[in-house]
Amino acid sequence: MPLNYAERRTGEAARPVAFAEVSQPVPEPGQALIKVEAFAPNRGETFLLERPLPEALPGKDIAGLVVQAAADGSGPDIGTRVVGHPAQGGWAEYAAVPTHSLAVLPDSIDSARAAALPLAGITALRLLRTAGSLTGRRVLLTGASGGVGHYVTELAVGAGAVVTAVTATPVRGERLAALGARVVHEVATAEGPFDVVLESTGGPDLPLALSKVRPGGLLIWFGQASRTPVTLDFFHLLGGPERVTIQHFHYAGAPYGCDLSALVSLVEQDRLHPEIGRIEDWAQTAETLVDLRERRIRGKAVLLTGGAR
Repeated sequence: MPLNYAERRTGEAARPVAFAEVSQPVPEPGQALIKVEAFAPNRGETFLLERPLPEALPGKDIAGLVVQAAADGSGPDIGTRVVGHPAQGGWAEYAAVPTHSLAVLPDSIDSARAAALPLAGITALRLLRTAGSLTGRRVLLTGASGGVGHYVTELAVGAGAVVTAVTATPVRGERLAALGARVVHEVATAEGPFDVVLESTGGPDLPLALSKVRPGGLLIWFGQASRTPVTLDFFHLLGGPERVTIQHFHYAGAPYGCDLSALVSLVEQDRLHPEIGRIEDWAQTAETLVDLRERRIRGKAVLLTGGAR
């Protein structure tokens, strides 16, 4: 029987998940069955464990081997190594993934790096497309030390942007600085004005970041990692930059296969480097989820199920 995870409610000190046996997924006609070799939990998924839906099976970022091709003839053949982005069910030994959300992996990319790509990498690609051409533009990125932040920084710097990245501590900013960003530790100390602000923390940081946008500039709001609502004061804004656009952004929207293929190609060309702060056996999933939630992991965390390349 394959394994997945279910929340265990035994008090505040309890680990957030535990192993449980579930039936092996039965793929729909347009889905392939994947033997999962590695999966990468996302911090946002840890919040879903607070009030899990009945029968919910978390997990969106996986890499592994096709063991059953799609019945409709779409997608890769049996034996093909792939990276995938299913809607759920990735924290398991087997996952059914729509073929439109799979990409073939070359031998040069191991399963751990591949599993770190989907949600964070797709978010970064789509976020930067939303921002438009970045050559020579000044970009402020908040909450920059997670998986999305590292991908955004490397891709934006590679596109010719001048990036300022905000991280909580110097250690969390080391890799971003190596990628070419100027690193600060408070939004208030970021030296604007900026053409584009990519804001992911919410709370008091968003109004501060907004005040640093040039007149006519753009703020893209793509997260609320602080879990604190944003308060904007109309009259305070009158003293700030004029005609600034605030745009809400969410990455989701299948198909994902083309974006996954683009990410794989960038990694293969040595133009994109997944920042993986921890690789563990999946027996350490519970501890890893806690550390991910508490921001004790820089970049991505990856869990290996066995047999990973």
